[in-house]
Amino acid sequence: MIDLILSLLAAVLAITLHEAAHGFAALALGDDTARRAGRLSLNPLVHVDRVGTILLPGLLLIGQLLTIHRVAFMFGWAKPVPVAAWRFANPRRGMMWVAMAGPGMNFLLAWLGGLAFHLTAMLPPGLGHAAESFLFAFILTNLVLGLFNLLPIPPLDGGRIAVGLLPESAARVWARAERYGILVVLLVVFVLPELAREFGYAFNPVGAALDRLLPAALRVVLLLSGNAP
Repeated sequence: MIDLILSLLAAVLAITLHEAAHGFAALALGDDTARRAGRLSLNPLVHVDRVGTILLPGLLLIGQLLTIHRVAFMFGWAKPVPVAAWRFANPRRGMMWVAMAGPGMNFLLAWLGGLAFHLTAMLPPGLGHAAESFLFAFILTNLVLGLFNLLPIPPLDGGRIAVGLLPESAARVWARAERYGILVVLLVVFVLPELAREFGYAFNPVGAALDRLLPAALRVVLLLSGNAP
């Protein structure tokens, strides 16, 4: 239960700062829509989406605890930060930079979590152990969130980055896919792997990619924060 609470706290901080980063990036580029909407906030409640933050994660949590008696995976999303792209000097490139700010914030937070590991040695043993557990969960959560959001599928940040990098004709086509993006993500990341497993096949491209990238990213964070063995 303590590990679950620490993981939830790490997730709340990672998601809140991820969303706030989008708004601050938009503000820096000349759009104050997020500020006027009250989304430049570190209050997690203003970023809550009823379906993506409460209903879906809650159903996944309860369903897994009732069936497999553990939490194997979670999925959800925060309320999208409002951005008026037409207020940017270059709307397509502006949205790309705004999208990059979210994962960029997560990678920065992971590095800061690595630096904070050095402070745990000054804490009493019990408190120090709890702090280490939280920081490890915080680093992993930020790395997973940052890497996952770089998937080039709109409306994930990677999809919007792709729209900013692709030639204009291809970018228009890819941007129109945003209305179906969440369904595609759910299908590829969760539904198809589970169906394939039921029939004895291994199909989990996103999970396999994260299995390769996450350890490498963790090693980089530990190295850059002075925690490498």
